[in-house]
Amino acid sequence: MDNLCCFNSVYSQVVGGRSSFSSGKGRSHQCPVKYGFSLVKGKANHPMEDFHVAKFVQFQGRELGLFAIYDGHLGDSVPAYLQKHLFSNILKDEEFWTDPNRSISKSYEKTDQAILSHNPDLGRGGSTAVTAILINGQKLWIANVGDSRAVISRKGEAIQMSIDHEPNTERVSIEDRGGFVSNMPGDVARVNGQLAVSRAFGDKNLKSHLRSDPDVRGADIDEDTDLLILASDGLWKVMSNQEAVDIARKIKDPQKAAKQLVAEALNKDSKDDISCIVVRFNV
Repeated sequence: MDNLCCFNSVYSQVVGGRSSFSSGKGRSHQCPVKYGFSLVKGKANHPMEDFHVAKFVQFQGRELGLFAIYDGHLGDSVPAYLQKHLFSNILKDEEFWTDPNRSISKSYEKTDQAILSHNPDLGRGGSTAVTAILINGQKLWIANVGDSRAVISRKGEAIQMSIDHEPNTERVSIEDRGGFVSNMPGDVARVNGQLAVSRAFGDKNLKSHLRSDPDVRGADIDEDTDLLILASDGLWKVMSNQEAVDIARKIKDPQKAAKQLVAEALNKDSKDDISCIVVRFNV
């Protein structure tokens, strides 16, 4: 499990979210860190399109926590591809240990190009992504494309670690690429009247107007860092960052915390697929 050549075999065993409901938990073998996750299919009349990764692996003498939410649209093929390949591509990049920010950005772009080159095998769909890599329980690297979100809690204060890529906030970029943003009454803003995010993996038909470069941010995990929440927009559409942190901090078991966050989102009438990972530090 320590060698790169073995990473794909390790990675293929990572639990993932094809079922309409799944949950689970795990913990670090080296650090006081636990995680739990919960995924629930939304009310839309299509298969579950959220996928996730939640795993600790030994890699090149370090313990890595790998956590991700992939929120697909127009099918599940792109998030399924990301689940299998994105972390592998990041860790294969020789610059990961010397320049993680650049390495993660390159790997996101490389993975998107691979998805586009597989088209039509991967269909016309796409996916958002929010990923977190925890190194030896001490350093955290967050990256995202789209509107799945990462939030950390420091002494109970919610701090958003990702940027929601929404059409209205990136209108200039979309228009510079020859696209447009529609704002129809009763609907969210959409790229070319179709997609409700301004950055995504895949989406070949819209790719000339979209970006797939991630926002990347690093953070040190110190004694004030309580937890990390990763979730799809099925949660964030109906819940603020602070609300989510307040709920999760009250529940010591991160799996139960993730389940409670999903339940709260359902109670608030979220109709989208809802996926949530809670990572607790200093447990």
